[in-house]
Amino acid sequence: MARSALMNVMTQAAMKAGRSLTRDFGEVQNLQVSMKGPADFVSNADRKAEEIVYQELSRARPEWGFLMEERGTVEGRDPQHRWIVDPLDGTTNFLHGIPMFAISIALERDGQIVAAIVFNPALDELYSAEKGGGAFLNDRRIRVAARSKLHETVIATGMPFLGHGDHARFLFEARKLMSETAGIRRMGAASLDLAYVAAGRFDGFWEHALKPWDIAAGSLLVREAGGFVTDTEGNKFDLLQGDVACGNELIHRQLLAELKKANTAFRAPKIEPVDRDV
Repeated sequence: MARSALMNVMTQAAMKAGRSLTRDFGEVQNLQVSMKGPADFVSNADRKAEEIVYQELSRARPEWGFLMEERGTVEGRDPQHRWIVDPLDGTTNFLHGIPMFAISIALERDGQIVAAIVFNPALDELYSAEKGGGAFLNDRRIRVAARSKLHETVIATGMPFLGHGDHARFLFEARKLMSETAGIRRMGAASLDLAYVAAGRFDGFWEHALKPWDIAAGSLLVREAGGFVTDTEGNKFDLLQGDVACGNELIHRQLLAELKKANTAFRAPKIEPVDRDV
């Protein structure tokens, strides 16, 4: 696959950061880890990877800005372009020695994601896409799965954890989807969930309240692989709102319908039992 100059820049940044993460992953027990919230860890590896990506992309495109998980917003002289970067999506997996983590890099141009890289260095899998150019896993073109019936599908999601998310709402949604699908999977890295949908490994994905750097690159991968991406109510996908549902056209539609049923039940008023002895 011939990559554009832009994709070469993004790929080189991801692979250089990936080499750093791979070294630290091999010594995961020795990492110095600090906590930035309940069950939300940030490691030296995370910070090093972000610095590598920042330096590589800044050197190649010095006028472009950034939105990064650790560094936050970095204003650029060119207001049309912004890199959206998660240097280590799946930090908890990484710190537990689970090889399901990724570097996610997206380019936003005039408010639209136009290029994307999701790289899992542990498995040496590089997912890439440019707007209008299709999606690829390493050098192989990828497409979303072609299944048409929800009961045949494997659907990915992200579960709320300690101190994060609406646990009660998730249980309603998970209970509904568990009864309608062949299986639910929780990977622990939204960028990889989306990449796996693009590659046809998962048939769909839904999650709430994600950050822009979790989903920017993956959303383009799914679209360029022929999939549909919206929020969980079927509205236009919004990076800042952070809710996402995706799949091929038929599965996406059925997934939205089941989520609607689950949320209708979740929001239904609770009726107090009547005391018949009164």
